[in-house]
Amino acid sequence: MTENPKLTKKDFVSNQEVKWCPGCGDYAILSSVQLAMAQLGVQPHNVAVISGIGCSSRFPYYVDSFGMHSIHGRAPAVTSGVKIANPALDVWMITGDGDSLSIGGNHFIHILRRNIDINIVLFNNQIYGLTKGQYSPTSKQGTVTKSSPYGSLDRTFNPAELAMGSGATFYARTMDTDPKHMIETFKAAHAHKGTSLVEVLQNCVIFNDKVHEQYTARATRDDYSVRLEAGKPLVFGKDKNKGLILKGFSLEVVTIGEDGITEADLVVHDPSSRALAQMLADLHAPEKPVAIGVLRQVEEEVYETELVKQMDSVVAKKGKMNIKELINSGETWTV
Repeated sequence: MTENPKLTKKDFVSNQEVKWCPGCGDYAILSSVQLAMAQLGVQPHNVAVISGIGCSSRFPYYVDSFGMHSIHGRAPAVTSGVKIANPALDVWMITGDGDSLSIGGNHFIHILRRNIDINIVLFNNQIYGLTKGQYSPTSKQGTVTKSSPYGSLDRTFNPAELAMGSGATFYARTMDTDPKHMIETFKAAHAHKGTSLVEVLQNCVIFNDKVHEQYTARATRDDYSVRLEAGKPLVFGKDKNKGLILKGFSLEVVTIGEDGITEADLVVHDPSSRALAQMLADLHAPEKPVAIGVLRQVEEEVYETELVKQMDSVVAKKGKMNIKELINSGETWTV
């Protein structure tokens, strides 16, 4: 045996039966994560997968690694504890649009704000699937569901805009119909030092079928999505004849070759630009192409690294204390 044998997808496949509805996009996401993990070469015993509640959150059962199926909306708290207790672990947090953006909203924004070195995969099917088809925070206004029989009145949460507002240092978007893109996106998220958030546009075949079809289906996605590459102009379209230019404070669609427009006139993608990331986050089909790829990536201080430095600094100054000494130190009183 070699010291570091080459890993395959099978090394991350558990012995548990995968229980999702036939045709669910979750299968493709699971396979892509397992393939990405194998390509990254991190041993399964050095990986932990944490989830909340929802269809997506069955994920830890299906990955042969350490893991925990935690409670609704609280995966960020458990994930934070796991990573801080053992910074050497590769920690992945699996969540859905209901789990993270509704009951878990407060926990979600703070794990992004703290910039702990973990990877978050957010399944967004714009519906509550596990509880049988209620509208979620990402459902479009007017969506008719069991909990909104006359159409949802709630304004839609945009995960990308929420991430920007929370100070996320890495945000990317991919789709369940493109495994190759998913794998590369997950690998890019893993390479980032800090909290990486990957939103996967995922289809629920039972309760919200084809909700993302216009910009994820093979036949139409080239015309309704723009693939982002750092340093490359924002070109899209089946014939690569469409592009995005900056007009005022927003991105506008143009046709290359018309009105003297060339590729040189198009916006060049820069994931370090927060302003550009926010403009890309605001693109919606069919009027404008949905941005796919890494919208935002910057390097900032990583929480658990700074925490360890702080603890080492305090120990160096004050020395180690035992629990009894700590309890009886400072201001104490007898009741």
